[in-house]
Amino acid sequence: MTKQTILGRVAQLAKANINSLLDQAEDPQKMLDQLIRDYTNNIREAEEAVATTIGNLRMVELDHKEDQDAANEWGTKAIAASRKADELRSDGSAADADKFDTLAKVALQRQLQSEREAKDAEPTIASQTEVVDKLKSGLDQMKIKLTQLQSKRNQLVARAKTAQAQNRMLDAAQNIDVLDPTSELARFEDKVRREEARAMGKQELAASSLDAQFEQLDSLDDEAEVAARLAALKATT
Repeated sequence: MTKQTILGRVAQLAKANINSLLDQAEDPQKMLDQLIRDYTNNIREAEEAVATTIGNLRMVELDHKEDQDAANEWGTKAIAASRKADELRSDGSAADADKFDTLAKVALQRQLQSEREAKDAEPTIASQTEVVDKLKSGLDQMKIKLTQLQSKRNQLVARAKTAQAQNRMLDAAQNIDVLDPTSELARFEDKVRREEARAMGKQELAASSLDAQFEQLDSLDDEAEVAARLAALKATT
């Protein structure tokens, strides 16, 4: 996986529009669950790729430092060899002095080579450092997006549960509506009313029968009185 590919994937995922994705989803909760899984996996893969890129950068930096240290070391050796040559030449040992001057030249050549290698590595270090910074920034944005996804998912689940509870409550309220003639409560009320009407009818019927009995008794009393008076009239004649 190239650095450009890694950087492109991280940038694309970090810029993803969560709200737009949810608007297009038939089942937002399932969409969010899938996005969370995808984001988590992509973040894990991106972290591994970024870690590899950082590791490569650190190796180049170490090589650069080694080249700089080597350049300094060869410079020190060149100075030491040159001084030794000067001492030997002062003592009249020209042949030995030339040998140390030759060593000084060799050290200077090595120093020049190390400096060039260090200088050649600097653009690569600068470029990889920029890539690593962008990758780290992209990863941070991806992690923020993941947190947003998880929050959105939790909010959506909570809203769905609340809506379901409200619907259940409304359905239950409709089932016990006393104005609904088909409801159990309405049927029970109607039954009670019929029983009450039946009792009232019985009371009225009982009262009517009692009045008739009293009327019959009054009629018998009148007949007895008439008979008594007739007998009295006959006795006086």
